[in-house]
Amino acid sequence: MLNSTILIKAKERLNKLDSQDYDNIECWQIVEAFNKGQVEWCRRQLVGTNLLKQGDEQSRRRVDDLQILLVTAPAVISNKKTYYEFALAADYFQYKRISAKASTPACTAGRPLVIYQAEEVNVPLLLRDENKKPSFDWGETFSTLVGNTARIYTNGDFTLNSAEMMYYRQPILIQVDGCVNPYTNLVSTVNVESEFKDDIVELLIDEAVKILAGDIESINQKQISEQNAEKNN
Repeated sequence: MLNSTILIKAKERLNKLDSQDYDNIECWQIVEAFNKGQVEWCRRQLVGTNLLKQGDEQSRRRVDDLQILLVTAPAVISNKKTYYEFALAADYFQYKRISAKASTPACTAGRPLVIYQAEEVNVPLLLRDENKKPSFDWGETFSTLVGNTARIYTNGDFTLNSAEMMYYRQPILIQVDGCVNPYTNLVSTVNVESEFKDDIVELLIDEAVKILAGDIESINQKQISEQNAEKNN
């Protein structure tokens, strides 16, 4: 959907189309509300706090709506003796899975690992548990997230040759040519349109209108937009 269409639809929902009163909405306000709204919408769909209580991949609709944000990136790993560590991507939004390939002196060809996500508080217990500690023979280990880094535990028993992470990235922020970018305070010189399908953009417009209506204390528009954004998910 074109950015010009988003601006028109947002103003129309707020009853501010061609309005000359003091409550005129500027384009940068719509841009900021739309970008904020798409982050809030994505979080609700991913964790299942939407109307249908469906998280990511719990229905065909969730898979279809969110697959555009799902990416895989190779990891630059560093050996920390008991674990390997790599930094999360700058656009990281939510964890999906980690894959890795490991080897030992007796098996230089290597093998893929099944990696479970674990809580950092349980690491000492997991490393001592014979059934859950890292095992090259069983091809299993666990990982944790700490300080914007991911850790893949080996207990020093094997070597990681490579790793990659699948994750949900942050949605791309829209920009409107000639409109002040609220994140840089500079006038945008390009149009960056929403990456989502038009039917999702319609929901994101409702999200933006809900935010703007709350800012200008327009309760009716806020309630209508909030209901529309949820019942159409």
